[in-house]
Amino acid sequence: MKLTKFEGNPILSPHASNEWENLVVCNPGAWYEEGKFYMMYRAAGDDFDHKIYFGLAESEDGFNFKRVQDQPVFSPSEDGPDSGCVEDPRIVKFGDTFYITYAYRAFPPGQYWKYSYDAVVAPEMDEFHPELLKKNIANTGLAISKDLKNFRRVGRITKPELDDRDVIIFPEKINDKYYMLHRPKEWIGEEYGTEYPAIWIQSSDDMVNWKHESDLLLKGEEWWEVKVGGNTPPVKTDEGWVMLYHGVDKDNCYRVGACLLDLEDPTKILYRTKDFIMEPEEDWEKSGLYKWGVVFPTGNVLVDDTLYIYYGGSDQYCGVATCDIHELVAFIKDNTKETTLVMD
Repeated sequence: MKLTKFEGNPILSPHASNEWENLVVCNPGAWYEEGKFYMMYRAAGDDFDHKIYFGLAESEDGFNFKRVQDQPVFSPSEDGPDSGCVEDPRIVKFGDTFYITYAYRAFPPGQYWKYSYDAVVAPEMDEFHPELLKKNIANTGLAISKDLKNFRRVGRITKPELDDRDVIIFPEKINDKYYMLHRPKEWIGEEYGTEYPAIWIQSSDDMVNWKHESDLLLKGEEWWEVKVGGNTPPVKTDEGWVMLYHGVDKDNCYRVGACLLDLEDPTKILYRTKDFIMEPEEDWEKSGLYKWGVVFPTGNVLVDDTLYIYYGGSDQYCGVATCDIHELVAFIKDNTKETTLVMD
């Protein structure tokens, strides 16, 4: 099974007359409510520093989107810890408030597509500066909003010494606890049980103080998933939480896999696909800024039985793919790795 990509992709491209988004629009968080689709996307211009913002677009049908304004809805702070960039929003909602996790850096990453894989720039500093500044380490913050246009920064929710991205909060509490997925890049080696960066899961009582110990949830096993990370907020079904994740192969190409987590204990993987369900195929997914090829979902919404998956292509465009949620669940179960089955 492969996700069905919209024939009209990309659904959002850089806007030539807006300096803050004339080079990049990608990796959109998504929400659906009262007949309207919302897509909060990562955006950047062609400036040398490559400062990164969030824009917002809306749609009546999930495919044809219009920007809501010509300015960013969320920008790097003036002099705070996220003053360099804000990236890759993931959106959930509790009550009447949206909770958005986002990656950030103290300084802009520079034109990283011209560097080696996973490299960013950092200003020269003396020995007394903290590592997160000297190395321009990516942390993850939490922002809240009532309308996806006005925000309050809550603060950092990951450890400052870790490059911890792909942080995704589950869309509802489980046994009176919040859960989140995260991917600390430094947690590798024998003591962590994984040779490459992997997906970890952690619980919290209040969504900010993630003091409970993390569990290793999923690490790469197949050829297409040497390194892995979470993609979209998990979707609740009768048979478990559907979780999409990305795998990065030895040539740095990004593909998408899926797994099914236990409804009452999401630290348990019930089923996990052996084969990917989406990969870079189109020119706009392979020949943009990210030269190794990438499809990178950061938002999904379930409308009736259709799952809409919103993704970034080659770090420069936004696309959408769809599937029937029941067909996806059946495929995950049929295509599963036997070693991941949970036996009572």
